[in-house]
Amino acid sequence: MNYNLRHLLCALEIKQSGKLSVAAKSIHLSQSALTQGINKLESSLGESLFIRTHSGMFPTACGERFLLRVERAFQHLQDFANTLFSNDKGKRHSFVRSVTIRQLNALINIAELESYTAAATRMHLTQPTLHRSIKDLENLCEQTLFTRTPNGVEPNWRARQLRRYTSLFFAELHQGIVEIGEQAGRMDGSINIGSLPLARTEIVPQCVLQLVNEFPDVQVCVIDGPYEEQLHALLHGQLDMIVGALRYPIPHEEIVQHRLFDDQLSIVVKAQHPLAKRKQISNAELQALKWVAPSHGAPARQVFSDLFKSRGIDPPSQLIECSGLVTIRGILLSSERAALLPARQVDVEVKSGLLAVCPMPLHGTNRQIGLSTRKNWKPTLIQQRLINIIGERTADE
Repeated sequence: MNYNLRHLLCALEIKQSGKLSVAAKSIHLSQSALTQGINKLESSLGESLFIRTHSGMFPTACGERFLLRVERAFQHLQDFANTLFSNDKGKRHSFVRSVTIRQLNALINIAELESYTAAATRMHLTQPTLHRSIKDLENLCEQTLFTRTPNGVEPNWRARQLRRYTSLFFAELHQGIVEIGEQAGRMDGSINIGSLPLARTEIVPQCVLQLVNEFPDVQVCVIDGPYEEQLHALLHGQLDMIVGALRYPIPHEEIVQHRLFDDQLSIVVKAQHPLAKRKQISNAELQALKWVAPSHGAPARQVFSDLFKSRGIDPPSQLIECSGLVTIRGILLSSERAALLPARQVDVEVKSGLLAVCPMPLHGTNRQIGLSTRKNWKPTLIQQRLINIIGERTADE
């Protein structure tokens, strides 16, 4: 949807005052222009946001839900303005009231592509028009947002900050559109899930299948990848949640972690490995093993190091670092190496006779598995249902 930010602001003013005349005066528009703007907004949404009466205009049930999202969306722009003009209320107000949808879209695309040419092509604009949009945005911000480089342009830290707030702004408006559909009985919203290694093999697939069985029209996108990339996407509103091993300390002040259960790690080898059925493995044997170790920064890597330290021995030096299960499986099947993994993560391979989980218990190798979301994130009904499904399926762990 191509939002008109002025129309959205008009709708918020009407919700607050209940009077078209009061809202028109506050937003500096004529009543006829304001009426046209609200009618156009309702037409594009396909729903009435207000009930018109002789005593004023009052939000419909649909309008209440959507305008709550609009308020939350504009709060992200307000948060940016607060950091930009911390000592000037007038400039903060002017920024939120004056910024346009084209300027925000231009910023996101140029920051992502680092090229005016590529961004203009994607947005179906001429380069002069795109340059003008960014120049106007820079004037609003009273500072430069991009630096020219030999390969194109590079966003500075302020542009990256605005890109994040803008992404959250659009994500909130998208949630509002979804909730309009939910209010009308259309359960066809979307969920973007970041899935970490353990969650990829069992938790996320099973929970997603249950969700789409209940709501066949829901759109689910599951994203694999390194935790750092998923965290970036979550902070920018491109992911709704991350499912997998929790990080401590919490990696960002805007992230909330919800523990689901603790998961213990085991030594995993190929089925024919000499240690495959051993209930006891000496320190010397552990140290002599060649390992496939989790990557640095992953919670399992710290557990791996602590396993050896707790036994008073140095961690082995002949390591292959890898966090991808497909690659780890290939290495284990083709060598005498061992890996430290959750038993459930290789359940299919064990049942197929390819890999084995050593029966020796490894005390002190627990990791917390759970959900990571943004602070103050407000899920839609379908998103909340997925969270409930995940909680129900992991309750017995």
